[in-house]
Amino acid sequence: MIRANISKDLVRRFRELAMRRFGYGKDSLQRAVEEAIARWVSWVEEESLKFEGDPVEAIDGMLADLDVDSVELQHRLKEFWASKVLKDVPG
Repeated sequence: MIRANISKDLVRRFRELAMRRFGYGKDSLQRAVEEAIARWVSWVEEESLKFEGDPVEAIDGMLADLDVDSVELQHRLKEFWASKVLKDVPG
């Protein structure tokens, strides 16, 4: 269940259109809400989401739980990168 405070005018317009589209049954609002959310999710997923924070802080936060020093981390990253790059190289 999702609850949201929406302006009365928008709710009124939404209800009218939902009933025009899906009829006057009790499930018309549910169907309209599900369609609206599905369309919004699809629309947002197509956008290229852009990170707007500080990338150093983000990386620091992601690595906070690791229990290795920076040198060991560099070695692991080098091995990881090489495994990804070299997996498609024959021989």
